[in-house]
Amino acid sequence: MREIEAARALGVRFVTTGDPDYPPLLKEIADAPPLIALRGASWAAQRDGVAIVGSRNASAAGLTFTERLARSLALENYVIVSGLARGIDAVAHRAALETGTIAVLAGGHARPYPSEHARLVEEIAERGLIVSEMPIEWEPRGRDFPRRNRIISGLSRATIVVEAARRSGSLITARFANEQGREVFAVPGSPLDPRAEGVNDLIRQGATLCARPEDVISVLAENAGAPPRKNLFDDDARDGEETLIDELDLFSAPDGSAFEERSAPARFSVPSPRNASPIPTSECKAMARRRRMPTRSSFLCSGLRRSRLMT
Repeated sequence: MREIEAARALGVRFVTTGDPDYPPLLKEIADAPPLIALRGASWAAQRDGVAIVGSRNASAAGLTFTERLARSLALENYVIVSGLARGIDAVAHRAALETGTIAVLAGGHARPYPSEHARLVEEIAERGLIVSEMPIEWEPRGRDFPRRNRIISGLSRATIVVEAARRSGSLITARFANEQGREVFAVPGSPLDPRAEGVNDLIRQGATLCARPEDVISVLAENAGAPPRKNLFDDDARDGEETLIDELDLFSAPDGSAFEERSAPARFSVPSPRNASPIPTSECKAMARRRRMPTRSSFLCSGLRRSRLMT
């Protein structure tokens, strides 16, 4: 009952894969969550989405290009999908507010991360859609973000990575998109900028180069209904060589819960990126292949079942 009351207070509703409001593109993936919590306009999930993800510590050029890209794709009737993170994600959401954007949360609707985006969350809820597979009060933890990333790519016909270091969590989203048979685009960057190493690697591995919005628009128009693209990730060649830093590994409490960077000095010893705890490549690959990947939808389902038994 508590879960239902909390959802009702926030204007959140639950949909299953059998409901007409369930996003059709998300339903196509093998590990689609059986139950999701939606807040906002359901129509946003019925349109084709394009995910734009990238660095939280983005360059000025990367932010400018992201805004231009999101606005142009929105004018072509694509819904912009992202993860509400700082940097590239936030700019993509704001640029598409007028035409429709979808934010996918790693935690529950009552615990959006980062907290500084509370106002942006309310704006998206009024004009777009917020999606979560987690319980309403769930505090996002580091390992919840890769699960969220598969939903970002699952809601989208294409994923565009604007800036990403070699161990960026954005590459997890790109990997999921490729495994789901969706298009992967990468915006090239300077070879002198560490934030461009990951996207430049994606291009070398076969991702479509995106230097202007038309690059995405034309490919999506040409490849509508086409078979999935080839695997961009050479698993055998990279075994043991690559690790991907999760989005909260740099700012995780010892119990795995998230907290804000500005509170870190007083409460925790924050590791540097060099010493940050990585997600092993083997784990990311297993998740991307969707083999027994756990989800938190069972928490929502069990909460609803308990509520019905109590009423």
